[in-house]
Amino acid sequence: MRVFLDTEFTNFNLPGLISLGLVTEDGREFYAERNDFLREACSPFVQAHVLPLLGRVAGASGNADEVGSRLHQWLEGLGEPVCVVYDYVDDWLLLTQALITPERLRLPATLQSREFVPAEVVQHPTFRAAQAAVYSLEWVQHHALADARGLRAGLLAWQEALKQRL
Repeated sequence: MRVFLDTEFTNFNLPGLISLGLVTEDGREFYAERNDFLREACSPFVQAHVLPLLGRVAGASGNADEVGSRLHQWLEGLGEPVCVVYDYVDDWLLLTQALITPERLRLPATLQSREFVPAEVVQHPTFRAAQAAVYSLEWVQHHALADARGLRAGLLAWQEALKQRL
């Protein structure tokens, strides 16, 4: 099963996880926000465009251990091999950092593989149109769950368009 991932983080130089969203191909979702990230490490862009979007999902907030534990349980609870799909390299890094702690030294057994979506796919008009259709006034770009939904919609639309050509 493919699970589409997006994260929001403090800055590009030394990214610290702020939030992450995951959406399965069949539409199941996971979203969490860290309440212990370093706000002073946030870039001006993050302060203006990401932080105002936090707090929209009830029960999503937790410290690093709580978020990692909930994430681990959710991935294990899928009960089948998972391929994480992402379009930014640090998304994978931040996901694995959230999952592995000194107390939990392994990734979930269900987490079997990963798939990187290259820029030429993300920039394709079919991908962009399907992605844009996901966003709304409530679910805007730079909210990790909205962006994970957009990644899912974009990639599925792009792959369907490729099938139609063949």
